[in-house]
This record gives sequence, structure tokens and C-alpha cells, in this order.
Amino acid sequence: MRRLLRTLAASAFACLLLPLGTGQSSAAASADPVGMTSGLYTDPHSSPAVWAAANPGDGRAAAIRDSIASRPMARWFGAWSGDIGAAVGSYVGAADAADKLPVLIAYNIPGRDACGGHSGGGAGTPAAYRSWISAFASAIGSRPALVVIEPDSLGDFSCMGQGQIDERNAMLRDALARFRDRAPHTWTYLDAGNPAWIGAATMAQHLEGAGARQAHGFSLNISNYFATGENTAYGNAVNSALSASYGYSKPYVIDTSRNGNGSDGQWCNPGGRRIGTPGRTGGGAEMLLWLKTPGESDGDCGVGAGSAAGQFLPEVAYKMIFGY
Repeated sequence: MRRLLRTLAASAFACLLLPLGTGQSSAAASADPVGMTSGLYTDPHSSPAVWAAANPGDGRAAAIRDSIASRPMARWFGAWSGDIGAAVGSYVGAADAADKLPVLIAYNIPGRDACGGHSGGGAGTPAAYRSWISAFASAIGSRPALVVIEPDSLGDFSCMGQGQIDERNAMLRDALARFRDRAPHTWTYLDAGNPAWIGAATMAQHLEGAGARQAHGFSLNISNYFATGENTAYGNAVNSALSASYGYSKPYVIDTSRNGNGSDGQWCNPGGRRIGTPGRTGGGAEMLLWLKTPGESDGDCGVGAGSAAGQFLPEVAYKMIFGY
């Protein structure tokens, strides 16, 4: 009954969340996964939750459990997920059973992190990626979800030729179409980097090339540390450029998982960072979300030297709770 009542109210609720002139299609505007659910999903199997449960005698476990593992966070999906349909279906199904909204990140585009290099990989071919992302969308089906599509993919152009860029944009446009057709209650977000990476006008051009008109919105600050206010200013500038050049704007979400102390200019496991505002609607953006898991390494660098990207580092997580 809760789901039925929320579904009936979805269109009205969406009108409150979405600014006028966003360029949303009528189908996308009527889909309201936030209004269909009773809050964001907290993953009981996140890496900090698993670590805390396995190490109850560790003096850091209670703080990590209470300050990080108990918060709603996104789950990342890639080649490591195995059967992508089964993995996504299980995760979204668990959230749906709890009447909560899951946040998922698709991270498997060919040539992933081509310029940064710490998180390289992805599907072997565009055809393999189309098959993978199609199964991803189909596994969500009619259940509510938020999906961020391919972090870094629109900022990672500096070491790519135009043919590679065109190929990537085609894959992103196809991915958006798959979610539109197969996951009608999913809001999709293209990633738009962070305030210090790509100028707002250039990022607006990249978003348009990747089919942002089909997306619900865009995401900012994934796996980075910039303060929420800096991201809000950048997101508004991107929207101004979209509006001026292409006649539409979009809602955006900000990754606040590790921005409590702002950025020191470094992006790869800098020390002295702190967890930020937990997931919520509003806060200067459409939503503030924990898209990166605090304590998971950015790669073999900084305070995570010797680790692999995505590896959970309890000491880093513990220090991030207190900002030292």
C-alpha cells in the first residue's frame, strides 16, 4: 500500500523537485523514484559494514560502523560484479523489499579512466558494453533507483582522439536510452566531474554530446573532496552554459562522502579529509549523496600507498571520521 500511494503521488512530487525548463521528457518527469520510496537505501554489505562486522574487537570498528557503515551509500558495479543482471537485481530487490531507494554506479565503459590510470579497465568492446549496460537496466526494471553512469567519462578526454570521444559518447547515449526504455522509474545522471577539472562551458558541451537531454541530471564531485558550496557554484555554471547554448538545464547531485574538510588540491588519497553531509534531498542541489565509500582507496597513492583502487582501508576510514 505504501508503494501504491507513493506511486500515485509521484507526478506531483516530481514537480516539486524538478525546476521548470529542465528539458525532461514527459515520461522522465513523471518517474519519481524519490517519492516512490521512504528514503535512501543503506547497504548492509558495504565494505565498511563487512569490515566492522568481521572485526568487532578492533578499537576503530564502532566508529566506522556508526559514522560510515550506517549511512546510505552507492554501490559500484563493474566487471568484478560477475553476472551483472543477477548482481543488480539482487541489490535493487533488497532495497525494494525495504521500501528504500538504491543508488547504483555503472562503471564499466571501455577505456575507463584512460587518462588517470588508477582505475583502468572496463568492457572489452563497445558491443560488450552495450550488452552489459542493457542487462544492468533490465535488472532494475520497474523498481525505483538512481543510477550514475560512468564517473569520469566526460572529463577524461585529454588523452583521447576525436574518434575515441565520439565512440564513448555513442555508448553513453545508448546507455541512457537503455535505462529510459527498460527502467522507467530510474533517474539517470551523467557525471560532470568537479569544479577544478573542466570549465563549465566545456563540460556543458561534453554533456550535450553524451546525450544529457535524455538523462535526468548530472553528478558532481564523485570520489573528490570539493566543498558543497564550490560544487553548487559549478553546477549552476554548467546549467547556465547548457541553457545559453542548448536551451535546457538539469538537476544535479553532489558527492559529499568525503568533502567535510574541502579539498587540498589533491585527488588521490589525500590525508586530512573528512566525511561530509550524509545523503539527503536538497542542500544546494537536487540531492547530496555518498557516491564514494569513505575509506575505499583511490589507488596506489597518498595515504593509500600500496593499495588498489576500491580497497577498503580501515585506518583511512577512521581518520576520515575525525578529519585527521
